[in-house]
Amino acid sequence: MRKINILKICNSYNNQPDALIEILHDVQNEFGYLSKDALVEIAEALNISRADIHGVVSFYDDFRREPSQGICIKVCRAEACQAVGGEDLAHYAQDKYDAGIHDVYCLGNCALGPAVLIGDNLYGRVTPERLDVLLKQKSGS
Repeated sequence: MRKINILKICNSYNNQPDALIEILHDVQNEFGYLSKDALVEIAEALNISRADIHGVVSFYDDFRREPSQGICIKVCRAEACQAVGGEDLAHYAQDKYDAGIHDVYCLGNCALGPAVLIGDNLYGRVTPERLDVLLKQKSGS
């Protein structure tokens, strides 16, 4: 069934190699991550090398090669967010929450920095105190 779903996703983009990023996103949304087998199936369907796919998957931070372990927290470390406290927020998050914190270099929310992506939800003007509240809400406590 998994292979059939991956082939359907590839086919929905007419098996076009130039749709690789969209296909990878759709497969990850379907299964939660990109397994080695899934990447092989995509490579075969698009008639491209596994090395090409690996290059794309390893370049973009959004792609996961293993199932996620809890909530993924991405803290923007780009200059616009740094200018309004993003660096301090990133250090706070890493010190307090350790696992699951990922640095990214632009979430596209520059006017509302510092920006944080928690799961699939983007938040702006995040302070350490607001981060605590948001994570508490996400955990259901």
